[in-house]
Amino acid sequence: MYFHRIEDLRIDSDKTQQEIADMLNCKREVYRRYEKGLREIPVWALIKLARYYHVSTDYLLGLSEQKGGIHG
Repeated sequence: MYFHRIEDLRIDSDKTQQEIADMLNCKREVYRRYEKGLREIPVWALIKLARYYHVSTDYLLGLSEQKGGIHG
């Protein structure tokens, strides 16, 4: 599922949960729950993560194996 991908992307980017939470303007605990699949990621946050990591939302959602980033 997508929560594994956002954790993997964060780790690969050498970022902390706090750094990503700050980028999303949310608390670290909220972001941690996104990563662990304990809380559904809002669409706005999914889009922001896709832009941040230069991947598609389909990749984050596990609908595609191709990272294919979005622009904007």
